[in-house]
Amino acid sequence: MRRFPLALSALLLLSLSAAQAAGLRAFDVPAGPDGPAIRGVVWSPCAETPHAIDGRGGRTFFGVSDCPIVGAKLPLIVISHGRRGWLGGHHDTAAALADAGFMVLTFNHPTDTERDTSGTDSLAVTVERPADIKRAIDYALQGWRDAAHIDAGRIGLYGFSWGGYTGLAAIGGEPDLRKSLPNCQTSSLRACKELEGGEKPSGPVVHDPRIKAAIIVDPFPVLFFAAENLKAVTIPIQLWSSDPAQNGDGLSGCCAAAINDRLPSKPEFHLVADAKHFSFLATCTPEETAKMATICTDAPGFDRVTFHQRFHAAAIAFFKTHLGEAGTR
Repeated sequence: MRRFPLALSALLLLSLSAAQAAGLRAFDVPAGPDGPAIRGVVWSPCAETPHAIDGRGGRTFFGVSDCPIVGAKLPLIVISHGRRGWLGGHHDTAAALADAGFMVLTFNHPTDTERDTSGTDSLAVTVERPADIKRAIDYALQGWRDAAHIDAGRIGLYGFSWGGYTGLAAIGGEPDLRKSLPNCQTSSLRACKELEGGEKPSGPVVHDPRIKAAIIVDPFPVLFFAAENLKAVTIPIQLWSSDPAQNGDGLSGCCAAAINDRLPSKPEFHLVADAKHFSFLATCTPEETAKMATICTDAPGFDRVTFHQRFHAAAIAFFKTHLGEAGTR
């Protein structure tokens, strides 16, 4: 990763200070008949100066805990993390969207997080992950203490990797989850092995028509989505792909070209030259890079800080176009 004249954390803090900050507050969906408890965080517009916050395990957020929310009836963006990810994996994207006037919900998908991988790659999560999206939105609009700040008619979604699969399913995709599915018979994916062993999904995939626009990044796995399985996906999509030339190391999630060709309506497609799959994750501090080199290290010459500035600007413009102006700061 390119070195900068100031510590990366200081650069991020300075840029956030110039543009106000994101407020952070707890968001916890209680367990119920529809599923287990979901732990989350809501990022919101905030008028106070940001500071570093311990995000867990040496990771750093920048924002203000329990900052008063600026604005009312704001659009809501729900972020779905990737395989074995966590609610903080896209914290800089969440903060950028919140600073632009959006409410942003990030949460851990039960059984497919850093701390609980019991469902990772399984047939169960192909159904449970989209259901998590609906449950989280339900609670955000109906049970959460600050629900009044959200405009229920303006909801968007951001999905990365397995979160990209999750997003496509939530917005109308019907994954083909059957035995003898082409390409699944020879796949090492746990869900494929379970399908070939005669297992079936625990229930139907849940869609959420409240989602009006979506950003999908490197969706994985795509083998469950032929073009006919995506014919009901009609909302506006901004589709991002990492560079196939930088993803020859077996990492899941690259790339988005196949889905771009299968969607019934042409998305706004971005292929990012020299980006690795993990280049879409939050920019790392030097301390994080030392602990998580695989996730934090980009291709030689690729500047994740600069890319995320462009990426966030495009994401904000997309959501403002399709969900309306986020609100006055």
